[in-house]
Amino acid sequence: MGEEDATEAAAAAPVRVLVVDDQRLIRDGIASLLSIRPGIDVVGTAVDGREAVARALELHPDIVLMDVRMPGMDGVEAVTVLRAEVPECRVVMLTTFDDEEYVVRALRAGAYGYLLKDLPADELARAVRLAHAGVTQLDATVTRRLAASLPSPDAGAGADPAVALSPREVDILRLVARGRTNREIAAQLYLSEGTVKNHVSRILGRLALRDRTQAALRARDLGLL
Repeated sequence: MGEEDATEAAAAAPVRVLVVDDQRLIRDGIASLLSIRPGIDVVGTAVDGREAVARALELHPDIVLMDVRMPGMDGVEAVTVLRAEVPECRVVMLTTFDDEEYVVRALRAGAYGYLLKDLPADELARAVRLAHAGVTQLDATVTRRLAASLPSPDAGAGADPAVALSPREVDILRLVARGRTNREIAAQLYLSEGTVKNHVSRILGRLALRDRTQAALRARDLGLL
């Protein structure tokens, strides 16, 4: 499913959102900004990870916008609990911290994306709708920081003997890890969007990955960024 199709599919009913942040001004501000966007229903807020879990069990939101650093149970711990207790909701990290350790921990815990708080309100609303439709996202700054933390790969690096990916699939995996959409990958590699979609599906299947976020982490492990 492409981003446009995914967005249309998700738009059939309002996306129920829970906003989690320990700073009241930020928490209420995000909730207010999203509540006036079409197709989004802010069903509640929480001050930390522990309350987020309790509120999610009560409200069953579609999307939880989660800060990372909070007293008590932090955002990463909360993601782990929510994945087990409320698996139908999707958590998107929304924070000021782009530290590599936080990013990797959050994504490995099961977050569907990692965004920074300086993005415009319209982009945040779009990110919520896309996450609801199953499109994972990484902030461009976060992607660059992950890439910068890695040593430069040797020629031919990333070819894992245990993984039978073609050179074309390696190229596509690298671009997926850099946050490119299927349409952007198609334009860059002179392929049709359908061909790219098929390649991405095969890559996920061969590497036993759930989604594009896990693909980005796998690409990082393989030294492709």
